[in-house]
Formats: sequence, C-alpha cells, structure tokens
Amino acid sequence: MKTLIVEDDFLSRKLMLAYLTPLGECDVAANGLEALEALMLACDMGKYYDLVTLDIMMPEMSGQEVLKRIRSIEEERGLDAARVVMTTALQDSVNVMTAFKSQCDGYLIKPIESEKLRELLRTLNLIG
Repeated sequence: MKTLIVEDDFLSRKLMLAYLTPLGECDVAANGLEALEALMLACDMGKYYDLVTLDIMMPEMSGQEVLKRIRSIEEERGLDAARVVMTTALQDSVNVMTAFKSQCDGYLIKPIESEKLRELLRTLNLIG
C-alpha cells in the first residue's frame, strides 16, 4: 500500500508515519501545497497513492480544498480514486459532512488511535 500522509503538525505526522510505515511505502507532506506536488509527482511516475490521510485544518490550503483538487486530478487523468481519510481535531458535523460531500472515504478524530485506523483501513479493503 502506498500512502501519502498530509499533516501540518509534526507529532501527528510522526504518529501516522509510525502506524502506516509497516503497511507499505509512505510519503509525507506538511501542507496542502506539498500534498498536491507529491500527488502530481506520483502521477507522473506512474505510482499513484492507494491511501491519502489528510488533515482538515492546515495553513495555505485546507484539507477540504486539497480533497477537491485530488478528485479533480484523478478525474482529469483517468486515475483510480485513492482512498482519502480525513483527520481532524474537530468533532463538528459540518466539517465531516463537507468532507464526505467532497468524496472522502472516511474520517478519524485526533488523537488517532492505531486500532481505529486499522479498523477503517480494513473497512476500506486496504488491509486484511
């Protein structure tokens, strides 16, 4: 499984990396602009992501904006859609519903727990 972790908080990024590295190759981006650069590079190299974990609140470009761009890039290039899991410290339903309307595949509330992440990945058929 190839994963892109998009998280502006260093500790959250390290935690996700620790959880996901045993499951496959992981790249990290500290903000939305870096995430889009990583996505385009992966597309150009023919090694697109299976999973993108995407923080909702980030500087420069929100996770909601990045998600819309991801889906647009996939459509433009005829790519199979990556599974996108939104991560947030917010528990408000507006952010969660907006993410689902933009075609995310799931969400997790921070702090992320390893077993909840694995359960979601099993539900998305990314791990057995």
